[in-house]
Amino acid sequence: MLNCKKNKCQIVIFQTFAHIFATMTFVKNKIINKQNVNMKKIVNYIVPALSLVAIVFSVAAFNKTCAATQSTNSVTAITSTNAVNAGQPVDLTYAAEKALPTVVYIKNTQNSKMQTVEYSDPFADFFSDPFGGFFGRGNNGKQKRQVQTPKRVAAGSGVIISTDGYIVTNNHVVDGADELTVTLNDNKEYSARIIGADKTTDLALIKIDGKNLPAIVIANSDDVKVGEWVLAVGNPLGLNNTVTAGIVSAKARTMGEGVSSMIQTDAAINQGNSGGALVNTSGQLIGINAMIYSQTGSNIGYGFAIPTTIMNKVVDDLKKYGTVQRAMIGIRGIDANLYVDAEKEKGNEVDLGTMEGIYIAEVVEDGAAEDAGLKKGDVITHIDGQKVTKFGELTGIIAQKRPGDKISISYLRDKKKHNATLTLKNEQGNTSVVKNADTDMLGADFRPVTKQQMEQLDIKYGLEVVKVNGGKMKDAGVPKGFIILRVNSQPMRTFEDLQEAVKEANASKEQMLVINGMFPTGKRAGFVIYLQNE
Repeated sequence: MLNCKKNKCQIVIFQTFAHIFATMTFVKNKIINKQNVNMKKIVNYIVPALSLVAIVFSVAAFNKTCAATQSTNSVTAITSTNAVNAGQPVDLTYAAEKALPTVVYIKNTQNSKMQTVEYSDPFADFFSDPFGGFFGRGNNGKQKRQVQTPKRVAAGSGVIISTDGYIVTNNHVVDGADELTVTLNDNKEYSARIIGADKTTDLALIKIDGKNLPAIVIANSDDVKVGEWVLAVGNPLGLNNTVTAGIVSAKARTMGEGVSSMIQTDAAINQGNSGGALVNTSGQLIGINAMIYSQTGSNIGYGFAIPTTIMNKVVDDLKKYGTVQRAMIGIRGIDANLYVDAEKEKGNEVDLGTMEGIYIAEVVEDGAAEDAGLKKGDVITHIDGQKVTKFGELTGIIAQKRPGDKISISYLRDKKKHNATLTLKNEQGNTSVVKNADTDMLGADFRPVTKQQMEQLDIKYGLEVVKVNGGKMKDAGVPKGFIILRVNSQPMRTFEDLQEAVKEANASKEQMLVINGMFPTGKRAGFVIYLQNE
């Protein structure tokens, strides 16, 4: 009985039967008064018969009422098909069948290493050293010692995006790995190598040597709507090949630092889901699961995924350049409504002409916004004709751009609309392509110092320059035999430390390495290396 109001129907039936029995009682009494005792038998047959007829008519009327209700809703269904479809149960089995084979289990193994750690001396305040640390208690009570770190194993998820073995996951899933092992849905294992990783977006691209692998279909996350059903697929808490369901709770959600334009979902996401797939009801990828918001460390209904629009651009950059080409608009800002609310709390009345958009709190010197004439106090309302109501939406749009790309913006100044065209810049303030700097550009070979060198020079770590072939090291005058102790204040214990320092410096505005170390004689010295080409 579709769309029938059950309670109302019950009342109708109750009232109908009451009327029937009241009528039959009256008839029966009247007949008894007029007929003799022999007629009682006839009455006993007639009363049930009449009751049956009345019930039939009552049911017919009841069915007609329900049919009328059903007919009315049928007209609604014709004029509002989407509303009816949205109300139907959603079958997610197709999406699960499509997505499960494309999601992999990733094991991150970090081997045991010698590491120098700093710790506080709890007795420093009781036994202060008047000789400034001559007896080993200097440096404000802080001490250093070398420890052997245990072997560590962590796990996460990843998504196969091409049949030849490219896999997208989170940067934090593969960060620091000495070995990466990928297990497919059919339990086949592969060794993986990192193609590139980006801490800002928390995305990484890895590769396994495989053919005809099940690759997921990638959808446009801009088409995702709040309220639509989604599945989170991954390997949470060691439970491999797990599927959970929920809806899209919000879009363009800002969460912490970095590119924050996340898809929020209430599909259960837990430890181990990182790097897994968030898919629509067609089993198409709309996001890479990245984080949860929880005070307990377990899912409480707030999970976040990196949209595919950002993922696609990061993957393309890592393949082509080895590093992400990050475009900068050159402002620091806040949602307009948040700015107005903050000013009201201070007792200030503010009228920006809108409560939607991005309030510019600061314009970065020599940035794209300054070049286009934007000023503090302006409110950005549209980018490339697309309305932006909050900072997460702006971040999501800019994250899809590269330095040198042009964007058109609309903004309010003193409540009047203005338009401008911006040429986006990189973090160095220009439109050049940022190449993935590595130690090859230094033009030298390195090795960790030996135990004998540590004893002779009284050092705990260092990298020896064993050969200078040319490149930046030669240009800066760094000689063979020089022992590098620190680069940009970071200790150099392994070759990987140097690689990371070069990578971070190349992404910075200065693009500079400050090297501190010593010659084999023990004399200390320093050099400065500029990574950018003159």
